[in-house]
Amino acid sequence: MKLQKILCLGLALPTLSLPSAAWAMHPLITDDAGTQGQGRYQLEVNGQYDHDDDGSVETRGGQIATILTYGLVKTVDLVAIAPYLWNKETDGGLTKSDESGLGDTTLDVKWRFLEREGLALAIKPGLNLPTGDEDRGLGAGKTGYHVYAIASKEADPWAIHANLGYIRNENDANDRENLWHASLAATYNLIKELKLVGNLGVDRNPDKTSEDNPAFLLGGLVYTLSDRMELDCGYKHALTSAGPDWSLLAGTTFHF
Repeated sequence: MKLQKILCLGLALPTLSLPSAAWAMHPLITDDAGTQGQGRYQLEVNGQYDHDDDGSVETRGGQIATILTYGLVKTVDLVAIAPYLWNKETDGGLTKSDESGLGDTTLDVKWRFLEREGLALAIKPGLNLPTGDEDRGLGAGKTGYHVYAIASKEADPWAIHANLGYIRNENDANDRENLWHASLAATYNLIKELKLVGNLGVDRNPDKTSEDNPAFLLGGLVYTLSDRMELDCGYKHALTSAGPDWSLLAGTTFHF
């Protein structure tokens, strides 16, 4: 059971790209400094499929995440994230583990404290609540916390975003407790309704036995159907051996 927990968490953490950072403008991992505006809501439903192949051992998994954001005031958002995870590992065609269920819930507050001449800075602290079953590798088993620094610079048709994060990874799996995240993203308006997006990032590996930190390169598209709805898709490729070899992402965003 201990090994199963480590294997499942080893996939789930790179899948989520660590708490909170994963919940930017999908399919990007890097968050932007934008906020919704007072009294406005944003609802995202995002899916991700992960694949990892290490010789005879094949791991497949992913998530469906629901993210609700509410604009408390013009510069402050409240964010709640509930992921549903699944993970299946086979060795030589034989199933070693097969788990699915609710993952850990995340609650965030994003505060944009500066906005000047296309530059915006924000900070986003949050909590990771142990709503996932740690015995099945679906959660950490303890309440953790995190804080992210966010910078965005817009110069139409380009926008650049950077994140630096610290994650206190309280857990029952004997993983590292002090983690970090660093990433950089860019968007380019191909036409009014269509954005090309790219993302590069790295996370501290939660596995104490490894110094191989998961790094990724991601590309995708965001299509605006209307002021109230967006569709997106993306492909994420691992730059190191840690985490899934590749991932497919797709999502829908509603504004109201």
